[in-house]
Amino acid sequence: MEYTHLGRSGLSVSRLVLGTMNFGTETSEEDSHRIMDRAHEHGINFFDTANVYGSRGGTDLTESIIGRWFAAGGGRRERTVLATKVYIPTGEWPNERFLSALNIRRAADASLKRLGTDHIDLYQMHHVDRSTPWDEIWEAFQVLRQQGKVLYFGSSNFAGWHIALAQEAARSRHFLGLVSDQSVYNLMNRWIELEVLPAARHFGLGVIPWSPLNGGVLGGVLRKAKEGGALRGNTGRSIATLAGHRETVEAYEKLSADIGEDPAHVGLAWLLAQDGVTGPIIGPRTVGQLESSLRALDIALDEVVLTALDRLFPAPGLNPVVNGPRPAPEAYAW
Repeated sequence: MEYTHLGRSGLSVSRLVLGTMNFGTETSEEDSHRIMDRAHEHGINFFDTANVYGSRGGTDLTESIIGRWFAAGGGRRERTVLATKVYIPTGEWPNERFLSALNIRRAADASLKRLGTDHIDLYQMHHVDRSTPWDEIWEAFQVLRQQGKVLYFGSSNFAGWHIALAQEAARSRHFLGLVSDQSVYNLMNRWIELEVLPAARHFGLGVIPWSPLNGGVLGGVLRKAKEGGALRGNTGRSIATLAGHRETVEAYEKLSADIGEDPAHVGLAWLLAQDGVTGPIIGPRTVGQLESSLRALDIALDEVVLTALDRLFPAPGLNPVVNGPRPAPEAYAW
């Protein structure tokens, strides 16, 4: 397994991140435990969850499934860099949501209880809260840090200027601030290259892409359909995405086949090659899917392939005046 520091922190994490959103919904608790065991066997030490995973269609919250796995001992908790999140409503009352100091305190304690641990390694804001001042958020986070309940803090689904606001507010309090940002990022969705990725690099945040295969569309869906399979989850969003980009996806699958690689592995390898990316989140539903994803770590895409991928999936706001992808403002101005 390859490891890297999480942003500018001294924390070492694996370059593939085990996503647990399927645990308790798509994947049984028994199989979830097997997946986590195999992840450790392969050296994956970075696990990502949230305090709401498993709440839609599941019989138990994902954090509880992970907590019972930790309780089995054997160094499971000690070898895991544990990341969870706060923001999304967990109840009907107004203070059971978002990033008020009250909800942060209650949500953190509830997550710790479900996870059966005394601390969270990376506590992430699941979304920006435009109604809570940064001084209140950072004060609440500082208390958690002083209590030893949280070690590092991260964001998710932030704009570039949100990252800047957060970091400047933390700096004014002489606090470390954010060390990571989670964002949707894949070959078909490259919007973060305009401002989020440059902001993360500037402020020393590691970028953790979610939906690295764009809901499975970049995972070889056309080939699987020919082999009698179905689009992942048969979701309307994935079907609509494929319908609007079928020719591009066909060309992508052909390019992957030409270099002798699975499209899913190429999509992950492309993300691993992007400057500033810590590691993409993989969300296996089976042990087999977990082990298959490891192949991406061994793929080194050469400049010819990277250029071909840029042609198939150009960066957003590509300016014809300049050559190649550019961040903002060059993406849309001179």
